[in-house]
Amino acid sequence: MLEKILPHAMLKAKPNLESMIRTLKRDWAIVYDMLSGKDNSSFGWDEHRQMVVAEDAVWNLYISSHKAADQLRHRNFLYYD
Repeated sequence: MLEKILPHAMLKAKPNLESMIRTLKRDWAIVYDMLSGKDNSSFGWDEHRQMVVAEDAVWNLYISSHKAADQLRHRNFLYYD
């Protein structure tokens, strides 16, 4: 189907979708841990901006033990709730 819509793009739906699903699962697990995890009560959720919020010291401490969380610091999640 993707090949019919974009015949010269050389895109394959299966590997691209699987990669996107893995990324979404990883990001969701990190955000869920921030908001619901043990000893992470310093994180909050900003309804207006749809993103995880915390003070800089809290972010720095969390990122030091969870390197993948660094890219989520200023990212919004429009459909998380």
